[in-house]
Amino acid sequence: MTKLTPSRRSFIKTVGAALALPTLIPARALGADGQPPPSGRVAMAGIGMGGQGSGDLGQFMGDPRVQVVAVCDVKHQNLERARNSVNGRYGNQDCKAYVDYREVIVRDDIDLILCATPDHWHAQIAIDAMKRGKDIYCEKPLTLTIAEGRKMVEVARRYGRVFSCGSQRVIGDYGALACAARSGRFGRILEVYADPGGPPRMCYLPGEPIPPNTIDWDLWLGPAPWAPYHRFRCAAAYGLGGQGFRTWYDYSGGMMTDWGGHKFGAALHGMGLDHTGPVEILPPDGKDHKYLTYVFANGMKLHVGEGGPKYVCEKGVAQPLREFKVPPGLRWYEDGANSPIKDLVNCVYTRKRPFQDVEYAHRTATVCHLGNICYRLNRKLKWDPEKEDFVGDPEASRLVDRPRRGPWQI
Repeated sequence: MTKLTPSRRSFIKTVGAALALPTLIPARALGADGQPPPSGRVAMAGIGMGGQGSGDLGQFMGDPRVQVVAVCDVKHQNLERARNSVNGRYGNQDCKAYVDYREVIVRDDIDLILCATPDHWHAQIAIDAMKRGKDIYCEKPLTLTIAEGRKMVEVARRYGRVFSCGSQRVIGDYGALACAARSGRFGRILEVYADPGGPPRMCYLPGEPIPPNTIDWDLWLGPAPWAPYHRFRCAAAYGLGGQGFRTWYDYSGGMMTDWGGHKFGAALHGMGLDHTGPVEILPPDGKDHKYLTYVFANGMKLHVGEGGPKYVCEKGVAQPLREFKVPPGLRWYEDGANSPIKDLVNCVYTRKRPFQDVEYAHRTATVCHLGNICYRLNRKLKWDPEKEDFVGDPEASRLVDRPRRGPWQI
């Protein structure tokens, strides 16, 4: 695995300094006048080439408008597999492989970044890349904290970037049900149930030797608190079984954020509330509130339970309709797209905001994080969705963000 030699350290220092300064972004990268790159193809790099990242990469390579030119991962096996996959697809040896994402985003010939790392890296990579003129496709969950999401929105707007979050199930799995719930057939939506799974927990795994030529451990940790290497800290095992990063608080929001990107995203989309947030979060108490419950300003409620999404309406529980029709006022993919990846590529050319624009993704992630905070504090919380802060609760407000390990700041 690549080591940080003195010359490479100097390079990284130079890159870091560049990221801290205002960036002159080429008109090509900005999509000036709505025009595609001169080559006619979007040059893309993939960062985080594990299971989901490699799957996304394959979908991007299946779009003839995209050319993958680089891949990046701190795990040697993931990196080699991704490079071989790209070169095999194009029948050449042109794909460059990197361990450090900062060496990728300084390339002026790259238009688009796929970020599919563990959750704790999303904000850092996306923000740094946008400042270098890159559009972004970031896997869900968007963030590790609420404050990260607002910062990502601000940077996307300031630098004119197209930014989509990869929650394909919002429409792909649950879109037809949202259409039924919004069709008027079942009357007004009163409340929705959706259960993505539980929150993460703290990790107390002991250290173990790092197998040679496997991982750049310090770079895997990045902005997370320093901890000794253990294979179950950084493994990709799914769920909360203690053998993968999604279990641990330092790196993930657990299933609440992972499946929450899909289920809460779908529920908020169907409710027409994916541009805002709740005003109250109520913990389960075994009496009045069987489930953790979000209350919105318009009176709608979102309960964390019963699988879902399940829409309870004035005339009963909404069921998929035989005839499929997107009702007026319900956002949907545009320009013939049938997936968030196709939608994102369309928008790279047109400079429109995609269906899963960073603002909507941030609002969904915020609901996930609010649930985790409520579980942690186990008390009723009041939330201001405009100020994006808790009302009259300094202890809860401190959980809107977290310290980041130096030198990683956004």
